[in-house]
Amino acid sequence: MKIYAPSYYKEFKCIADKCKKSCCIGWEIDVDKISLGKYQSLTSEYGRIIAQSISSQVYTHHFIQDEEKRCPHLDATGLCRIITELGEDYLCDICREHPRFYNNTPGGREAGLGMSCEEACRIILSSDGYDEFIELGECEGEAEPFLINPLPTRAEVFRILKSSAPYEEKLAKISERFKVSLSINTKRKWRRIIKELEYLDPTHREFFSCFSADIPTPINLEKQLERMLAYLVYRHVSVEESVDGMRCALGFALFCERLLCSVMMKNKTMKLEDAARIISAELEYSEENTDSIMMEFLF
Repeated sequence: MKIYAPSYYKEFKCIADKCKKSCCIGWEIDVDKISLGKYQSLTSEYGRIIAQSISSQVYTHHFIQDEEKRCPHLDATGLCRIITELGEDYLCDICREHPRFYNNTPGGREAGLGMSCEEACRIILSSDGYDEFIELGECEGEAEPFLINPLPTRAEVFRILKSSAPYEEKLAKISERFKVSLSINTKRKWRRIIKELEYLDPTHREFFSCFSADIPTPINLEKQLERMLAYLVYRHVSVEESVDGMRCALGFALFCERLLCSVMMKNKTMKLEDAARIISAELEYSEENTDSIMMEFLF
């Protein structure tokens, strides 16, 4: 089975110590079985340190964070000691792959970059190549048949976004064409839903409380908002194989796009990349939060 990705995919390279929001801080980092075996086979002093830094749970293993919720192998300069001491071959799967994600679709396997990563977010929000795909290679297996192919829906959304129509008209056309609208809820109800979500950082509950579905879009934000919406459609609509599933995923994408616009209008000195990264981390990377928003579009 072939693997495809947006044209901007190969631009990504971890910026390591230059990253202001390291993925090695605040996230529980799981250790896969193969990597665990590698670490347990090490006989060096640093190998002993690695072994002692891994939780001893029976079925799952992860690195034990320090008091500041940092990975124990993140040094004071922001570099990974496992890489500097042993090389990238000793990284566990999640550290090697992040922020990449993979989806199986009727057209083959697709790879992408997740916006919770600072550098990936910058690349996504600065690229118009979201509808251009490159072949990365092949992997085992065959593309599985879907009950309903979501790729034509995705392609149509991309065609609308790439059209010459004013941005607000593009959003209205997507909403009308696929019968998904944020007006299913009042502003008050959307804000209540936002308040009830689970947060990695509790301060983001108030940060998101400015949400408005009908907020006007500033001209200077249109292209970045378009690119974020396209990314969300690529990541979430592409895996759905029912009309309801595609509508819910598209609704989630439209919700996140309007949330980003709302946050930026409320916090006009904030960098758009920072706001987008926070939205991705809090909503996309929480299955519970994603489902809570998607379910609003089910009926």
